[in-house]
Amino acid sequence: MNEPEAIRAMLGRPPAEARTIAVVGLSDNPDKPSHYVPAYMQQHGYRILPVNPLVESVLGERAYPSLSDLPIKPDVVNVFRLPKFIPAIVDEMLRLGFENIWVQQGIIHLEAAARAEQGGMRVVMDRCIMVEHRYARLS
Repeated sequence: MNEPEAIRAMLGRPPAEARTIAVVGLSDNPDKPSHYVPAYMQQHGYRILPVNPLVESVLGERAYPSLSDLPIKPDVVNVFRLPKFIPAIVDEMLRLGFENIWVQQGIIHLEAAARAEQGGMRVVMDRCIMVEHRYARLS
């Protein structure tokens, strides 16, 4: 978990692999980190796929009720949900064959992280994707 190679592969300096980020819990409220963090990533060239059953669209993209409803396989799933929801998200990702989960700063579920890694996923947890992207761009 949180290996520099995983962070680099998900979004850092070349050879970064990610270009599409599904954001679970993306908010339509611009004052929330779950809105302005994905907006920052979108401004830096990443396609954002909102996953939130309570909104129709965010950041100019159609929102999807669940990861299973996405039209494409995202490179990274970025999660803005409470820790109690992380195990179900990991289970859905394992069923769908998704490879990279990034759980935002302040959100920790070590058992779910271990299960994700055992299933072959890269895991970044308790880190802000925007902060790490800024750091990767400056180093």
